[in-house]
Formats: sequence, C-alpha cells, structure tokens
Amino acid sequence: MAWLREAPFGWAFLFLFLLSMARANVTYWAGRGIAAGVKHTRFQHVLTGPIYQRAERYMQRWGVYAIPLSFMTVGIQTAVNASAGVSRMPLSRYLPAVSVGCLIWATIYSTVGMAVVYAWLALGWQWIVAGALVLGIVTVAWIRHRRKER
Repeated sequence: MAWLREAPFGWAFLFLFLLSMARANVTYWAGRGIAAGVKHTRFQHVLTGPIYQRAERYMQRWGVYAIPLSFMTVGIQTAVNASAGVSRMPLSRYLPAVSVGCLIWATIYSTVGMAVVYAWLALGWQWIVAGALVLGIVTVAWIRHRRKER
C-alpha cells in the first residue's frame, strides 16, 4: 500500500475526477435508456402526460443546480444523475453541471477522503478487517430489521 501514500495529489485528484465523471455519465445515460424504454410500453402515457411534461420543463430549467450540489452529499448522487437522464436534461446543461459536481467530489475525496484512508491504513490490517466486519454485521441487521417492518 506504499504506492497509495506516495501518489501525487494531482494524479489522485485526476483519477477521482475521471472516476466520478464516468460513474455520473453512465448513470445519466442509463436514465435516458430507461426513459426511452418506457416509451415502448403501456406506461408511455406517464412520460407524455401533463404532469411529467411540467416536471421535465422544471428539471430542465432549475434542476441543473441539483446536480453539483448532490456531489456534496452521500447517497443521492446516483438518483439525481439518473433523474437528469430520465428527464432528458439537455447535455448542454448537464455536462457543465456534472463537471462542477465531479470537481467538488474529487476535491473532497482527494483531501479529506484520502486522509481517512491513510488513517485506516496506519491502524493496521486487523483494524480494517474488524471495521469491515462490524459494518457488514450492522448492514445485515438493518436490512433484516427493515424487512420485518414491512
């Protein structure tokens, strides 16, 4: 893991930016594909109805600000990018917004995020394994709890 500690900031930042751009754009295009696929089913009326058309116009006008802001959160980036694709946000609006968001994300993770990774690595492998086990147990317990509620 010495290579990770010796990675220059610029390369780490560039790698994280490109990774984020790839993930966000794949999600956007998956959303576009979903929207195109629905057009050929009995649910097509949903995409052509007045409510959806109004929502699409709203997303195209104001939704662009939601994209870069989503990169400062945990858990909604994928939903926001997919929603931009489903709503067929024009690339002329989406690409600048997602670029800003990816720059924000790369900045956060190449600074604070890497500091957390370095701290974990300094603890030693046994603590990393223990943390992963605890995280796994908590996740399984939470999923079972949610299933029982339903």
